[in-house]
Amino acid sequence: MADRYTTPIPQSSALLTIDVQRDFTDRGAVAEIPGTGDCLPAMQRILEAYRRRRWTIFHIVRLYLAGGSNADVCRRQAIEAGHGIVLPGSPGAELVTPLKPDPDMTLDANALLSGKLQQLAEKEWVMYKPRWDAFYGTRLEQHLRDLGLTTVVIVGCNFPNCPRTTAYGASMRDFRVALIADAVSGVYEQGLKELHGIGVATPSCEEYLSEIGLAAYC
Repeated sequence: MADRYTTPIPQSSALLTIDVQRDFTDRGAVAEIPGTGDCLPAMQRILEAYRRRRWTIFHIVRLYLAGGSNADVCRRQAIEAGHGIVLPGSPGAELVTPLKPDPDMTLDANALLSGKLQQLAEKEWVMYKPRWDAFYGTRLEQHLRDLGLTTVVIVGCNFPNCPRTTAYGASMRDFRVALIADAVSGVYEQGLKELHGIGVATPSCEEYLSEIGLAAYC
């Protein structure tokens, strides 16, 4: 039965793509997260559905400075030692091509690191986050409130870290949340059960597209 407080409202939602960057996604990349490349087709279908509906999209990215000063503490030592990951301005920091509205677009690292949004297309932006949770240390909540949105829909890279933490961050701010289970790498059954326990929906890509009436088109 639908819950009047937690059931996602797609027409009042923003899609968040989390860390779908080449260093985490490309085969053999320096920090490849297994399974992310396999989830790309589902991510792309959801993304194209949002573009078709002209609904809001935020691509959330990580950018680690060469000295590691802005990195998570668990990665800082490795980056200090020269293991560069998603270095600003590097090819590995870029969004993967299947998610770009224009294959020639590149990230404006300086603007993103300063907290600005980079607009890619109508109702489509990139935003930098400094930690796992896309709400932590960012203005994402305010952007969503300003747009009158009540729901976030999550796809992307490495469920145990950023997608899951972002789902909890959204829930703590009273947003409705859907995590597309087959469009997020690293998903495991117990984690999905725990999300269900806080009212997060976890439909498959096909289920979500059917709900919004675009299964036949994306």
